[in-house]
Formats: sequence, C-alpha cells, structure tokens
Amino acid sequence: MSEQIRSVEAQPVLAGRLGARPGIGRRLMHFVRRKPTGAIGAGIILLMIFTAIFADYIARYDPYQIRTDKLFAPPGPEFWLGTDDFGRDLFSRIVYGSRISLYVGILAVLFGTTNGALWGLVSGYFGGRTDFIIQRVMDALMAFPTLVLALAIVAALGQSTTNVILAVGIVLTPTANRVIRSVVLSIKQNVYIEAARAIGAPELRIMFLHVLPNCVAPYIILATTALGTAILAEASLSFLGLGTPPPEPAWGSMLSGAAQRYIRQAPWMAIYPGIAISLAVFAFNMFGDALRDILDPRLRGR
Repeated sequence: MSEQIRSVEAQPVLAGRLGARPGIGRRLMHFVRRKPTGAIGAGIILLMIFTAIFADYIARYDPYQIRTDKLFAPPGPEFWLGTDDFGRDLFSRIVYGSRISLYVGILAVLFGTTNGALWGLVSGYFGGRTDFIIQRVMDALMAFPTLVLALAIVAALGQSTTNVILAVGIVLTPTANRVIRSVVLSIKQNVYIEAARAIGAPELRIMFLHVLPNCVAPYIILATTALGTAILAEASLSFLGLGTPPPEPAWGSMLSGAAQRYIRQAPWMAIYPGIAISLAVFAFNMFGDALRDILDPRLRGR
C-alpha cells in the first residue's frame, strides 16, 4: 500500500517535470534576454537571407542596367541609395550582392570547415606519425597571412567565383583542424572510448560513432563564426580585383576603383557597401559568440 501511495504521489511530480520543458517561443525569448547581441546578429542574418532569396522582388531596378543620364545621382526618392559612375542603382546592386556574399561564404565555409574538421578528427584520433604529418601541413598553411594565401591561390588558379570559394575554404581549413583536433584529444580520454575498445569495436566505428558526434557543437560554432571571416575575405579579394569578376555586384568590388576615385563627388558609392559588409561580419560574429556560450557547457551557466 505504501509503495502504491508513493507511486501515485510521484506521478504529478514526474508529469510536472516532463511538462516543464519550455516551448520554442519561450526558448527564443530566453535567448533574446540572455544574448541580446546574438539575437540582433541572428535578426540581421535572417534579413540578409531573406534579401538574397527575394532579391528579384526587393530590388527596384536591374543591377546591371547602365543609365548615362543618371550618373552619380544622389540618394533620393527615385534611387534610395544613389547611383554609381555607370548610373546603376546602388540599392539594387547591394541587394543582389547579398546573394554573392552568402553563396561564396556558405560554400567556402562548408568546404573549409568540413575539410579541416575531418582532418582534425583523423589527426587527433590516430595521433603519432599521422598527427605529425597533418599538423605540419597545417603549420605551413598558417605560416602565411590569411589574405596573402588567398591572393596567391586565386592568382595561381585564375579569377572566378569557384576559385574564390576554393581559396577562402583553404584559408579556413587550419583553424577548424586545430579546434576539432583539440576536442578529439580530450574525448579520447573518456572511459566510454576505452570501453568500446575493450569490447573489440573497430577504430573507424569508434571514431565516427562515438567521437564525431561530440564534435558537432564545436563544428557549428566554427562554421557560424567562419561565415563572417569568409564574407570579409571575399570582399577583400573583390576589392583588390581578384574576387568575383565584374560586372557582378560584389560588395568588395563596389568599394574599389570608382568608389575611391569619386569619394568626394559621390561618397555614397563607398559608404553603403561598407555598411553592408560591416553588418554582415558583425552579425555572424555576434551570433557565433552567442552560440558558443550556449552550446559550450563550460560557458553555459545556470
């Protein structure tokens, strides 16, 4: 009888615990209260994605259309952000430029971060000579400044969007490799890894079934933060004339050439693309920092 009473009394408590899990709305509000800068960054990212997807409907004019009678038109009701030295609408070019930035950034991060994470997994798990060889290759890549290495790769392969993605991805590889390798080295020391080896589990099964899932959170944080770096690297290459080839409306190319020559006559040609780049990098960095604080148990708090 006493056991039945205890079980009946425990049911509301258990039900309360099961039902205490907050919904998505409450979680979002909790995230906004705890990480306001991260929430602002997430909002800018969503706005950027929305702009890239619906650029055809948001842009008021064709971003490639040249208007000789509208050269250097100042911001106003007709052209919200003014026009450039070819009479092209700057607002439409910035809107379409978000597609290029996201396209290059996402593909470069997927290539670079995933490639670095897999090599970091292999390097940290097997150790020994394998670890030594992989890390020396990463040391060689990290010996070059980021922009110099990307410039060298694009200069060797030629100017194209695909080569920009490849160059930025290679630049991002060493950082992801080092981070994931350090995570794998700590995971290897856990008891459940030794137990899996003791029962005769194959090394590849242990690596992909027990070690790799524990690297997902660091990978997500790395990828989110690296997106800002990738967008900035693509803009830097375009600014130097080795990024996305013209006449594509890349944000970096808008800042180079004519924007510098006509900075006094038409300052909006440099101001608004610079603001777009700054907001994109700020958004991904702030959102990445917020994700790190939430997903890392050592920084999560109570």
